[in-house]
Amino acid sequence: MAGNVNRQILLKSRPEGAPSLDNFELAESPTPEPGEGEVLMRNVYLSLDPYMRGRMSAAKSYAKPAAIGQPMVGGTVGEIVRSRHPQYAAGDIVLGYGGWQDYALSNGAGLRKLDPAAAPVSTALGVLGMPGMTAYVGLLEIGQPKPGETVVVAAASGAVGSVVGQIAKIKGCRAVGIAGGADKCRFVVDQLGFDACVDHRAADFAGHLEAACPAGIDVYFENVGGVVQQTVWPLLNDFARIPVCGLIAQYDATVPLPGPDMFSVLRKRLLIRGFIVWDFAAKQADFLRDVGEWVRSGRLKYREDVVEGLEKAPAAFLGMLRGKNFGKTLVRIA
Repeated sequence: MAGNVNRQILLKSRPEGAPSLDNFELAESPTPEPGEGEVLMRNVYLSLDPYMRGRMSAAKSYAKPAAIGQPMVGGTVGEIVRSRHPQYAAGDIVLGYGGWQDYALSNGAGLRKLDPAAAPVSTALGVLGMPGMTAYVGLLEIGQPKPGETVVVAAASGAVGSVVGQIAKIKGCRAVGIAGGADKCRFVVDQLGFDACVDHRAADFAGHLEAACPAGIDVYFENVGGVVQQTVWPLLNDFARIPVCGLIAQYDATVPLPGPDMFSVLRKRLLIRGFIVWDFAAKQADFLRDVGEWVRSGRLKYREDVVEGLEKAPAAFLGMLRGKNFGKTLVRIA
């Protein structure tokens, strides 16, 4: 049964530039009771993702901002502890959007039952969840990699990038990662099977990237922006495709950063397309079938970076934005 107290991490203020712990507040409220047609979930895992940085700001975006004084938004895996909904029973494990708190109510919209026997339930927030599907649809629908082409992915050891490179390999491509630090680069090559990984912190990052891409770059999966993007740009081949998933290096900028060279977009006939994963919601069954099989067979590997305790979520989130995570960032709440 639920306890009497529901701990919540609230958005206390909107950041100017880089966010800090001062933007968050730990609060307690009574545990809510489900009304007719509702369920009460006890959140077990909370997903921390870069998109949450955008929700902290009031700037116009594809989704409405998080509200000041309300729990931060986020995907969760939880257990239903009380149900007044015909399709769910106490004890069901569900993927939902419970946010940064111990307990959450849901009317069932957007919930999906999980089978703990099919895969570890935490994977529903990572390799078999939104990040994995982002990699799958972004690479295959926009990147459209062909055997023998070179696919470069920024933030290659992260939840999205790690899957992009492995799918590129499954599709017969040369996969080159970009990551921060020698440990992450070793992991990307030795554990995930990329052909190469370049450390963007290295003194001769540009030279190392060029050496890793002797035939140029046909697909660049953009997660980072900033200096990484500017280093990739000259190596793009004619007709290269650039799925733009995220720009984590630019989220804290208070003025727009210099953009890509649009003359090269024209001259090289580049395809640049920004996307949000749910643009391709119709592909979810294909994603779950293909990536689920690749994970079960061992062709696609994943790594989770799990932090213990809801109160650690703000620090873990800020660390992820600075690249301190190693794999998919999760908070184990309960």
